[in-house]
Amino acid sequence: MDVRLPKIGDSADSGTVVSILVKPGDVITAGQTVIELEQEKAVAPIPSSAAGTVGEIRVREGEKISVGTVILTLTGATGGSAPAPAAAPAAAAASRPARRAQVVQDDDDDDVLPADEGDGGPTPAASPYVRKVARELGIPLSRVAGSGNGGRVVITDLARHIARLERAVARAGRYAEEPKGLSFAPVSTDFSVFGPVVSEPLTELRKVIASRMVENSVSLPHVTQFDDADLSRIEALRKQYKAAYEKAGARLTPTPFIIKALVSALKKHPRFNSSVNEVAQTLVLKQYYHIGIAVDTDAGLLVPVLKDADKKSLLQIAQELTAIAEKARDRKVGAEDMKGGTFTISNQGAIGGGHFTPIINKPESAILGIGKTQQKPVVTAEGKIEARPMMPITVSYDHRIIDGGSAARFTVDLVKALQEFPESEVKL
Repeated sequence: MDVRLPKIGDSADSGTVVSILVKPGDVITAGQTVIELEQEKAVAPIPSSAAGTVGEIRVREGEKISVGTVILTLTGATGGSAPAPAAAPAAAAASRPARRAQVVQDDDDDDVLPADEGDGGPTPAASPYVRKVARELGIPLSRVAGSGNGGRVVITDLARHIARLERAVARAGRYAEEPKGLSFAPVSTDFSVFGPVVSEPLTELRKVIASRMVENSVSLPHVTQFDDADLSRIEALRKQYKAAYEKAGARLTPTPFIIKALVSALKKHPRFNSSVNEVAQTLVLKQYYHIGIAVDTDAGLLVPVLKDADKKSLLQIAQELTAIAEKARDRKVGAEDMKGGTFTISNQGAIGGGHFTPIINKPESAILGIGKTQQKPVVTAEGKIEARPMMPITVSYDHRIIDGGSAARFTVDLVKALQEFPESEVKL
């Protein structure tokens, strides 16, 4: 039997083969991972739908494949399910909007009747089931072009009509929201005429990163607030409790402290933990705190999310950060691991550098950038000059919903939370 690429998610129809984990002659079980597939920024394990002996591998690493593509063949297949269907049943397509587009392969809009042939026109023939579905969805059958005998409307006609309407709405919204003068035609330049060059293809991950960064930087009005935080207290607490945390299997780096301090500032300034619903024109103030952690990997930037940071102890955060970083660098982060973030931290402190201007991770409203902590001369409250470990911080924010005064107050409270970190939060 053929083992095919199944439907993985509502919006995942294709991906790039990252690795092939079996070879011809291997005996595999149903559910065993046979390939790993990269989809946008996530790598998903793809299991075999049946047990048997691997015959022929039909894909290769680096190849882009879509739902239904034959991955490999099995001989003596047992205990498996049938190959993934090419498309969902028509009835399911009519009741599940996210899958309607699979039912319809034709891209024309001929079955969407003109507006002047509206609800007052003659109602075409249709089965009671089709009439019931159309009535529940609020769709006049007089607006649907039937493909059955004598113009009879069947369920696939209804699904096709809905899919066309969705595409029309998406096109209208795209045209209405697209900033004027910001569409650029691709430019191809032969750089070899100026000197030696080496070309390498952009990976799928790099293409996704590029697309997201352009969209985020262009669609949001960025403003960045700069400051420095004295980490003298945090460094003292780290030195005091470092050994105890290592015994508990955790590295006590500054990042868990930063996350704890950040959550306390977000609670005081909820707009920094919000998102704009651009369709409904509302501000969504989130009552949960899921912190995205930007991780630098060989493949590119990934942002896994640490969920419910407000409900976790410093030890739990430290342990989870270690696991998150390892998963990201091994490309074992799934799509669900990178969803739901409310605020992102981009920490370059381990690499070096000072202040920088991070790009907001849309649909979030702000992002925190951390530079390398360095000893700098500081004038104390007593008028003395002392060397203190100063950490550069930058906060980029969405100026549509956050004003400069609010950003300054948020930054002041964040610095205060870092400099006055309570020891009770560190004790095990």
